Amino acid sequence: MKKPELLSPAGNLTKLQIALNYGADAVYASVGSFSLRQRSAKEFNLESFEEGVRLAHKSGAKFYATINGFPFNGQIEPLKKHIKTVADFGVDAFIIATPGVMSLAKQIAPKTEIHLSTQANVMNYLDAEIYHEMGASRIVAAREMSLKDAVLIKEKIPNLEIEIFCHGSMCFAYSGRCLVSAVQSGRLSNRGSCANDCRFKYELYAKSEDGNALFRLEEDESGTHIMNSKDLNLSAYIEKIIQTNTVDSLKIEGRTKSEYYVACTTRAYRMAIDDAMAGKFEASKYEYELNTLKNRGFSDGYIVHKPYERDDTQNHVTSIEEGTHQVHAISEDGILFKTKFKIVPNEAYEIVAPLSSHINLGQNELGMVYEKNGRYFVEFTKLVSKKGKEFDEIHSGNENEINLPFELPKFSFLRKEI
Repeated sequence: MKKPELLSPAGNLTKLQIALNYGADAVYASVGSFSLRQRSAKEFNLESFEEGVRLAHKSGAKFYATINGFPFNGQIEPLKKHIKTVADFGVDAFIIATPGVMSLAKQIAPKTEIHLSTQANVMNYLDAEIYHEMGASRIVAAREMSLKDAVLIKEKIPNLEIEIFCHGSMCFAYSGRCLVSAVQSGRLSNRGSCANDCRFKYELYAKSEDGNALFRLEEDESGTHIMNSKDLNLSAYIEKIIQTNTVDSLKIEGRTKSEYYVACTTRAYRMAIDDAMAGKFEASKYEYELNTLKNRGFSDGYIVHKPYERDDTQNHVTSIEEGTHQVHAISEDGILFKTKFKIVPNEAYEIVAPLSSHINLGQNELGMVYEKNGRYFVEFTKLVSKKGKEFDEIHSGNENEINLPFELPKFSFLRKEI
């Protein structure tokens, strides 16, 4: 079987390093005004973006720059400069959504590969072939495409790489081509400023053409979330996907999501891919990890079932749900931690660390690190800051860095079941 690439989101330089530490083969990120995630793009400047490319390559990973917005005429000249600048950083590919920008990139940076964005909505081998002839070395398939259709595209165009989303937020619009946010909030989804209007509660009304009466349609006390898509989760299908020898890259959505999200999803899908290749695939193991994330409920999307065969892809209750666990802290250097929620003495917090890392066990005046049922935990006896100040408990918002009892792997998280 061919081992697919694991492609993780890099919303900023810290998240990029987390993705690399947790097993990503490649990362994708953006800077400036030409991406579909403006908030994420603002978390990089040109200096940190170039540093991200360097760090990825130093780790043996690839770096893909997203330039997948839909530019207006007034953006064309600055876009030319942007393509030249990013190409000079040595990115491995551009992720582009439109034929015009593809043509521009080929003129300015002919040696940089082009990956066609999911926003181009490729669903069949006819469109895939045209984009391939135009210079795309890879297509990021429309989320609505099935695995069966991906297999046929690969049979027709064997030299074309196929990338699919395996996890993350889903849009109610066709491959994310939404207008609701622009109409209601003045924030343009297709220029990277989506306000997630599809997650809001709405009231539905019915009116007859022959009368003036307006009737409100009620669902329940939680409102009516008619456009609120559940999150994509293909972890249970990774082995089946790999066995087709069709998919070259499995992509995780989420450049604007948390550091823990990047770590947890990358870690879970790294396990799933490696286990599938080793013949010891265990879906429940990856599902357990992914259930710890905050989510809107999970769906396997359309990779196995056609859209018209589904009636369970929407969350009709809430726009966001809690996961099974709460993240309480993060340690970037493995020596000190910052609190994300709350840390108190004499309570056990599970340690989440990169798969290949080693965790030192032991006990001292600050606390202990121990193993239980194959998982690792830390309990604090004292909470002592880097400056030597002792606390009874630490809450989010407290910027003090607190000493760990023993050194942990870099970018470790502390979590607790809710």
